[in-house]
Amino acid sequence: MASERYFAGVELGGTKSIAVLARGREIVVQATFPTGLPAQTLHALSDRLLAWQKVTPFAALGIASFGPLRLSPEAADFGHMLATPKPGWEGALIGEALTAGLECPWRIDTDVNAAALAEYRWGAGAGCSSVCYITIGTGVGGGLVMNGQPVHGAMHPEIGHLKLRRAAGDSFPGTCRFHGDCIEGLVSGPALAARMGGDATAVPDDDPRWQAVVSDIAELACSILSTTSAQRILIGGGVGIARASLLPHVQKETVARLCGYLPFVDEETVRDIIRAPQLGSEAGPMGAVALAHMAAGEAR
Repeated sequence: MASERYFAGVELGGTKSIAVLARGREIVVQATFPTGLPAQTLHALSDRLLAWQKVTPFAALGIASFGPLRLSPEAADFGHMLATPKPGWEGALIGEALTAGLECPWRIDTDVNAAALAEYRWGAGAGCSSVCYITIGTGVGGGLVMNGQPVHGAMHPEIGHLKLRRAAGDSFPGTCRFHGDCIEGLVSGPALAARMGGDATAVPDDDPRWQAVVSDIAELACSILSTTSAQRILIGGGVGIARASLLPHVQKETVARLCGYLPFVDEETVRDIIRAPQLGSEAGPMGAVALAHMAAGEAR
């Protein structure tokens, strides 16, 4: 049974990386490392996994990583990091480095797809067939789970780089080095610091500059609902969780912008559709555990 088996997971983040060992879905031990250059970071994580495997053999490994990643198993560079803003990480052999010496099934995916999977299995997405997880932090990412499977295709969803309708009168140029005013360039942590002229956490909720941020996030929610028909949109990440006070305004603005076109979204239902993640800051490491469950063939 899944509850009696051990699973290992790695959440590879932009600033820190976490290795976890779980019994079923319960994390029993974890180790955190700063995310430096690939060689030292991946080596430290691999050493910890190998040490755990010797003492407490685990059934499978899940790897949840920042991206973009090559996720097609048929590709020659499967499990590699693609072009990324993180210095030194382009081309990093993530899958190969973390599975070396392990003889167990494994699965790799983006950190946001993994977080969406964890919420789908054990959190705010339970009972749904489609869940979108949006993380707003250093960047903006979006993970999508449909019928129990993280969505892949030519690559994986890059929701954070959508360019959407701007708030009227907002001339902020954005901070994304690729696209300027894509959604990541408008509402990520660095974007908010640029908008607010400093530490955004010190800016009170009633500051009028938050209105443009609410508009941008609501526009993103409208786009996701219209294109994916997701039953639930969860807004997490460092900024998303810390500034949860914006959520009611995002919900209200989303309903207003849809203009009654989507019959399943109204002033009552939107509070259930667009909400905070249930797993909070644990969605990342739990996502890695959820990937390990999938690798081992464990059903929801």
